[in-house]
Amino acid sequence: MMTTNAIVPHVFAVWWKDLERWVIPTSLILRQSLPKGWERVRIGKLVQHVTERVKAEPEKEYKMAGVRWYGEGVFHRETVRGDGMSANQVTPLVAGALIYNRLFAWKASFAVVPPELADCYVSSEFPQFIPDSARILSEYLYLFCTRKATIRAVNTASTGSSAVSRNRFKEEEFLNFEILLPPLKEQKDIIIRWCKAQDEIASTKAKIASITLELEHGLLNKIGLEIEPVTPQRGAFALFWGDLERWDTFFYRKDFVALKHSLARINRKKLGDLASFISRPWKHESFPDGFFKYVEISSVNKEDGIFSSKVVGLKKAPSRATTLICNGDLIISTTRPYLGAIAIVPEAYNNHVCSSGFALIDSVDDTLILKKYLLFFLKSQGGLKQMEQRMTGGLYPAITQDELEKIEIPLPPLSMQNQIMERVAAGREEITRERETANRIAREIETEIEALILGTKKASDL
Repeated sequence: MMTTNAIVPHVFAVWWKDLERWVIPTSLILRQSLPKGWERVRIGKLVQHVTERVKAEPEKEYKMAGVRWYGEGVFHRETVRGDGMSANQVTPLVAGALIYNRLFAWKASFAVVPPELADCYVSSEFPQFIPDSARILSEYLYLFCTRKATIRAVNTASTGSSAVSRNRFKEEEFLNFEILLPPLKEQKDIIIRWCKAQDEIASTKAKIASITLELEHGLLNKIGLEIEPVTPQRGAFALFWGDLERWDTFFYRKDFVALKHSLARINRKKLGDLASFISRPWKHESFPDGFFKYVEISSVNKEDGIFSSKVVGLKKAPSRATTLICNGDLIISTTRPYLGAIAIVPEAYNNHVCSSGFALIDSVDDTLILKKYLLFFLKSQGGLKQMEQRMTGGLYPAITQDELEKIEIPLPPLSMQNQIMERVAAGREEITRERETANRIAREIETEIEALILGTKKASDL
């Protein structure tokens, strides 16, 4: 027999004959005693694997579903014809079943199938399991599967050629997992506590969205700009010849045209007339240590700006790692620009290298515009809608620098720009407080659910 503490914070034991891999199966760990009425059960004894498959008919349309990462639910991904599928069989979704993505189970891609998606189908990469409702509730099984400790075990049990995207969590591994099973009443109490916390988090997030929307629309209205909701173009429509800039109909979506007319009524200039776009290649001699810090498009978002970078060796530099960025630069993602991956480079990211998927502005005409005001407008619906209008492409829609330079920027007096930025700063402080509240609730409920599932606390004691 051997002992180890490689996986859990406490020493435990496992028989040498039971050691198939250097990762210790949780089912073989010598355990603590369970609360009264609880039992330790293999998941395979609690669920029925859904094995029904239907042949895909060539001319029939199928609503295909997927499972989001981090336990965020099932969604309708796309509708495809049978003759457009790579597989010739699909599985109907079963309402109330536990489903997971075999390829991304390690990303906590588990969910319970909601009734409203029971008309959807999935491929073999999304196994489903119907719980025995007399013993275990679907939502409780979902909570067990999305625990951090469970996901670590899933990662260990997954197999494949790549730790990043090709590791598959096979059904037999899932069915062999052991679960600490409380009585149904305790399961219900745990689920109720979790749902209450999720409602609190959702309420806080809704408040953040409301503050953000009111702040943005209020400030855009202050400079005389009106934003209409998205209105898809249907049927025939007419344009004045003077408004005809491109031949694609998407360019003339009603809300795009309304924004253009609203901009025409106020003082404005094109981005290319206000900002200096540059190309700044990096040089190997600038990084004598043999590596640099790389900012990808995924390292920037609308809410936080640049939030991360990764260390890359000079000899392994990606082909897209082309541009040196400096403190105070403004970078704009040209791929899917409507997502708002736009930022002013802070001191912490000075002399990093960024992807060629960013356009780079090093200076603006400060007699007409503040760089922070420009950032605010570009990330607002006033800027993002214009970028969306001017992008091209299917799977990876992007905007060229030439089209980016045509974006129209409202130009209120500098004094008003300062007032706008003061209001933005105050709004961001309020949003930060609400985010901290949501994060705190999320941390607390995660700790609580962990204790409740392990039986070290009772829901009735909370």
